[in-house]
Amino acid sequence: MGDVAVLFRIYTVEGGIDKVKTEIVKLKPRGLQIEDVAFGIKTIKVLFIHSDSQGSSEIEDELRKIPGVNEVEVLEETLV
Repeated sequence: MGDVAVLFRIYTVEGGIDKVKTEIVKLKPRGLQIEDVAFGIKTIKVLFIHSDSQGSSEIEDELRKIPGVNEVEVLEETLV
């Protein structure tokens, strides 16, 4: 079995991006980036790599549980 890389985009409540970022770091992502969208709106792009046997929905569920997260979107999912 191989590894899977999953790139998420996370939308936060207004003014909550720093708190959400702190909680995401606790989940030990492979990469994290703040992205300017428009008109002062920012999102978080976060990359996780996990075993093929583990579903990415588990990670998505953990991200959704973080206080201040409005929406979690899967941008890409690929075998590594």
